[in-house]
Amino acid sequence: QVQLVESGGGLVQTGGSLRLSCAASGRTFSNYTMAWFRQAPGKEREIVATISRRGGSTFYAASVKGRTTISRDNAKNTIYLRMNSLNSEGTSVYYCAAKYDESAGKSFYLRGHQYDYWGQGTQVTVSS
Repeated sequence: QVQLVESGGGLVQTGGSLRLSCAASGRTFSNYTMAWFRQAPGKEREIVATISRRGGSTFYAASVKGRTTISRDNAKNTIYLRMNSLNSEGTSVYYCAAKYDESAGKSFYLRGHQYDYWGQGTQVTVSS
């Protein structure tokens, strides 16, 4: 069992920045592909970014590419999401997710149902 706890959400002005963190339990953190999803009110959950087990490969949704960075520190069992130039579309609950991955890491996993463990979410609100 893997437990995930997000932190770092809050209120930010349009154009501002936030860094979200997700702390994971367990000694096999490096065996998990990690991801950030978000879900706004009335909308379906969508991928924001994913990162491979060692952090060598990343994927970003087109809506956030260029102003968002996902990273991981396996020694600390933690992943991060740095978001710059936030706008109203960034207002959402952000979720950390983990998928046990025994593959070579050539494929990204972009759908929520593909992940095994989820955090409780952290709210991000972008004001104008």
